[in-house]
Amino acid sequence: MASSCVLRIIVLSVLLFALASPSLARRPRRIRTHLNTIDRCWRRNRNWSANRQQLATCSVGFAGKMTNNIGKGLIHYKVTDPSDDPMNPRYGTLRYGATKLGGKVWITFQRDMHIKLQRKLMVSSFTTIDGRGANVHIAHGAGFLLNQVHNVIIHGLHFHHLRALPPGSVIAPGSTIAQLHKTDGDAIRLIGSSKVWIDHNTLNGGQDGLIDVTVGSTDITISNNWFKDHDKVMLLGHDDGYVQDKNMRATIVYNRFGPNCNQRMPRIRHGYAHIANNFYQGWGDYAIGGTMNPTVRSEANLFIAPKTGNKEVTWKPGNSRSWNWRSVNDLFLNGARFSQTGKGPAQPHYSRQQRFRVARARNVRSLTRSAGALRCSNRSRRC
Repeated sequence: MASSCVLRIIVLSVLLFALASPSLARRPRRIRTHLNTIDRCWRRNRNWSANRQQLATCSVGFAGKMTNNIGKGLIHYKVTDPSDDPMNPRYGTLRYGATKLGGKVWITFQRDMHIKLQRKLMVSSFTTIDGRGANVHIAHGAGFLLNQVHNVIIHGLHFHHLRALPPGSVIAPGSTIAQLHKTDGDAIRLIGSSKVWIDHNTLNGGQDGLIDVTVGSTDITISNNWFKDHDKVMLLGHDDGYVQDKNMRATIVYNRFGPNCNQRMPRIRHGYAHIANNFYQGWGDYAIGGTMNPTVRSEANLFIAPKTGNKEVTWKPGNSRSWNWRSVNDLFLNGARFSQTGKGPAQPHYSRQQRFRVARARNVRSLTRSAGALRCSNRSRRC
């Protein structure tokens, strides 16, 4: 009896020693995530749900700070109804808040919902659509149209399986009626719009592109989004003949491209793009492409080439030797390569409100780990 008791004590002691010893017991590896400049600005605030407007102070790049979207006169509007009527939207629907209300509007969502838009949603100036705290899907219908508007934030939504629609009428900002031509299946399309920030959305499976910045749109920041399972991802510039897009300026930062993205990450016409700290998980045709002499500064991105097929990051048809396309501190894996052309650093020349510090490419995996729509909880205050 005594010997049995002693044996049990010895076995228990050995087990306790093994659990306490790092050499004998493997502790679960904790993944360390570095918050990027934008996320560090607001995600450290555990009371984010009570201070939602702090988000507007966190944008960087050409959109600058979005402080015109907050302040005196701000209307707080909550979406309670997932239905959609393109001509006579009911109070409580997304279309009513994004189109019918004037002035500064901050839109949130009462609960998780899937919204099938019957026509393009025409978003008004000074509108913020904030999906944090709910699982909101814009799916199986039309996407968003920003037509000659400014000061717009689109944050925290899932866009997927959007489709082309025939011509039709729709309510437009100012309660006017717009006659839409046949629309492509874009998730978010900008026409002649400026100071737009698209942040922390998950986008895939549209019938056409996911984001199109066209017809003179400028001062755009596209950040922290997750693009996946798509052919033509992002277009900057309307068409080769639209020379006004020479004034276009866009910042593409902290995004995750892939898996299964084929091309246009982005494709640029005429204008300027600062592409920094993005994670490219392969491509099909190419990653970054362009026509009509755009200027590109690719800075501290992580490019992982596909196992087979095209290893070249860029696509520049025709006589592009004089184009200023610079790769600065990018990291290339699996045989990826970037065809540089032109001379000079292609600096973005940001203002004080636009400027941010570009991180090292080796940290890009961590900086983009939270790309896409976040799972924010109002109850736990975590985001």
